[in-house]
Amino acid sequence: MTIQWFPGHMAKARRQVTEQLKLVDIIFELVDARLPLSSRNPMIDEVINQKPRLVILNKMDMADEIETRRWVQYFDERGIKAVALNSFEGKGLTSVTKAAQEILKEKWDRMKSKGMKPRAMRAMIVGIPNVGKSTLINRLAKKNLAKTGNTPGVTKAQQWIKVGKEIELLDTPGILWPKFEDQQIGYKLAVTGAIKDSITNMEDLAVYALRFLEERYPDRLQERYGIEKVDEDLVVTFDAIGQKRRVFGQGGEIDYDQVALLIIRDLRGEHLGRLTFDRVEDAIAEEARQQAIKEEDAARRLQNAARKKSE
Repeated sequence: MTIQWFPGHMAKARRQVTEQLKLVDIIFELVDARLPLSSRNPMIDEVINQKPRLVILNKMDMADEIETRRWVQYFDERGIKAVALNSFEGKGLTSVTKAAQEILKEKWDRMKSKGMKPRAMRAMIVGIPNVGKSTLINRLAKKNLAKTGNTPGVTKAQQWIKVGKEIELLDTPGILWPKFEDQQIGYKLAVTGAIKDSITNMEDLAVYALRFLEERYPDRLQERYGIEKVDEDLVVTFDAIGQKRRVFGQGGEIDYDQVALLIIRDLRGEHLGRLTFDRVEDAIAEEARQQAIKEEDAARRLQNAARKKSE
């Protein structure tokens, strides 16, 4: 299954972000704590360039707690301040303002030294669809100012929102990138609800979820469905889950479409526990691979240059 989703309003949103960038002091980059890398939009790096940034790992209550701590450390080691929170319940909100003030301290100190009175920080909040931007804004502002929903694409326009006396926040629509180079990223985004279910194959997503659980959280399969592993013949596994959860269609046969929906709903509803799909060790391995490619390319260019010089 190939997953792509780039509605027209997202292309417009990217242009809006670029145009408004000069008005803000800092970028709040909101990501899903379950997939701290896969839910980052690489286009954002191109757009915001050198603007100060705070990475906010939202939905930490749905993510593996140990892995979340590792991801905060991962970003910190790369010079990117990161905090984790649960915007739905309002847990960890104070860490956002505190971290942003730390990041902008140098700028405010320069303003004070020039006799300028520090104003409220102006922040732009960016992130992919369904990562919880509107919920976070409403929690920070303590009002229902931004539309919320569990469907990607709820926010369609930009708006300035006051957050107390300390922050003026610019909300932006969720932006996905036009092509996923790694289809695994597409699966991760789809299985956690960042991509509309109407354009995905739910059975494929369910299979992906089962394979992931088998590799990373095999105990959850046993606890929820009474199975120890995912059979090579996936029908066998779907039959076992359907029997366990009594998902029958007409004639008393297993309804495979409903079994697939059940698995996805169980995952999103936390019936399979707190899950983290992105792993720090995989990110580090990928960094090493990319560095090796760069070094090989550099060595090849030097060899070619030396060859041409000798000729």
